[in-house]
Amino acid sequence: MSTLAVVLLAAGQGTRMNSKTQKILHEVGGKPMVLHVFEAAEAVSDRRPVLVVGPGKAGVQDLVGERADYVTQVEQLGTGHATMMAESVLKGQTDQVAVAYGDMPLLRAQTLSYLAQTQAQTGAAVVMLSIMGDPTSSYGRVVRDTHGRVLEIVEVAEARQRSNTTFLLAIRELNAGVYCFAADWLWANLPRLPLRQARSGHEYYLTDMIGLAIDQGRLVEAVTTDDPDECLGAGTRAEMVLVEKAFRRRANRRWLDNGVTLVDPDVTYIDPDVTIGQDTVIWPNTYLQGTTTIGEDCVIGPNAILRNARVGRSCRIEQAVVENKTIADNTVVSC
Repeated sequence: MSTLAVVLLAAGQGTRMNSKTQKILHEVGGKPMVLHVFEAAEAVSDRRPVLVVGPGKAGVQDLVGERADYVTQVEQLGTGHATMMAESVLKGQTDQVAVAYGDMPLLRAQTLSYLAQTQAQTGAAVVMLSIMGDPTSSYGRVVRDTHGRVLEIVEVAEARQRSNTTFLLAIRELNAGVYCFAADWLWANLPRLPLRQARSGHEYYLTDMIGLAIDQGRLVEAVTTDDPDECLGAGTRAEMVLVEKAFRRRANRRWLDNGVTLVDPDVTYIDPDVTIGQDTVIWPNTYLQGTTTIGEDCVIGPNAILRNARVGRSCRIEQAVVENKTIADNTVVSC
């Protein structure tokens, strides 16, 4: 059986967030965004995830603690360079290395697992995650040949400089920035990455590993996710709004599928660690936060906030705030 390590790139400050707090520590879906993807990484490997952090970024260590291994990227020289930092703790330790960003809080454990399974089955140098988007996207394009084999990833800026610009920008398959590498191949080839001109200087791009593999005649596979939301990143506060809405869609869809009535899902807010019993009805403007647990056959809302609450069966709670409390069966709470 192949052994897998997961590397999360978490060194960036996220200057576009215009915040004193590091980007990945901002909360979406009820917890810091890096914690969502970290928990997905924990779920797919017996080995502790490796977090690549920047100098002085103690907030991530304070949050995750001894659940992770840490390496420091002193100079911000791109995603390829950040991945190089993990070699000191992983080389020779695993068969596979998955790499993802710390600001992708909707990335699912099952997707990481599927990438690893595909790599193990095919022996590909790299298996990458792709999504289907539109021509306005800023994501790199996944270029395939007539047989469907991956040829390269072309970034938008480079596509605009090529003679076939229109064709490249019309490609709907986009690079999501999540990879699973054959570990030995990864560590042998990372030093071969070219140094490229970037907005803030020169950087090593992890996407160039695709071209290296193709040039060597190695197999590259692209797996397309069936849930484009999981590839959403949150680099700005405006993007955080989109991610938060995606979290809400995912949570609400889950509860609708599991026998809970949401009278108006657009104005119902349910954190991912909440539990709700069958045949409970949630009215509009209700916020279920933290580790709240609700029993069966309850009516919650309208205008209710439950935060880390434990609610029994057949309760009614409307226009009330319940925080860190236990509500017995058949109780009515109303203000």
